[in-house]
Amino acid sequence: MKQLIDPKETSRARAFELWMTSPMPMVTITKTFDISRLVRYGRRHNLKLNMLLCHCIGLAAKMQKEFYLLPSSEGFYKYDQLAINVIVEGLDGQIHSCDIPMSDDLQQFNEAYQKLTKQVTESSKSYFLDDYMIIGTSTLVESEIDSITNQYSEQFQNPFLAWGRYRKRCFRYTLPISFQFHHVQMDGLHAAKFLEQLQERIKHHA
Repeated sequence: MKQLIDPKETSRARAFELWMTSPMPMVTITKTFDISRLVRYGRRHNLKLNMLLCHCIGLAAKMQKEFYLLPSSEGFYKYDQLAINVIVEGLDGQIHSCDIPMSDDLQQFNEAYQKLTKQVTESSKSYFLDDYMIIGTSTLVESEIDSITNQYSEQFQNPFLAWGRYRKRCFRYTLPISFQFHHVQMDGLHAAKFLEQLQERIKHHA
């Protein structure tokens, strides 16, 4: 469920005044994560690393109220549930969007991930969830990437995470992840806390 609310009813009222009309309101922070335990857990249980990372992102995001507010020119849209968007290549050779509803339960999330990404791949049609706050993700595993700065579009104000291929060094696996967020939605302090919480979720997920 989502509802349009007055910015004055939120803790982001001042940020709305300062940044909503900014020509470039997006901020990008990149952090290198230790994903060693997550890689090994995925291999032991035959689970996709991308799915596990998306689940960790959802677990970390649900702990911060800022993720449930999406800025728009009319105010804030307030949501009561989250979903993770992944990019899927269809049988037509084009990329398509797929929204995965967030669940605390890993098995339930994995089942939805497998079912919906397969559906989008085979149909070559995007799958969207209207009443969920969407957290975007994108993976470019063809290359090791240090940082990704996404292009800003007024059509998409959602938080967005992107990463490339992980690195293996001396039995450890690391992965730089870029996190882009709208400055009206949160400040750098909130973003930094989210990234720290994401590292904890990755570390203790297994």
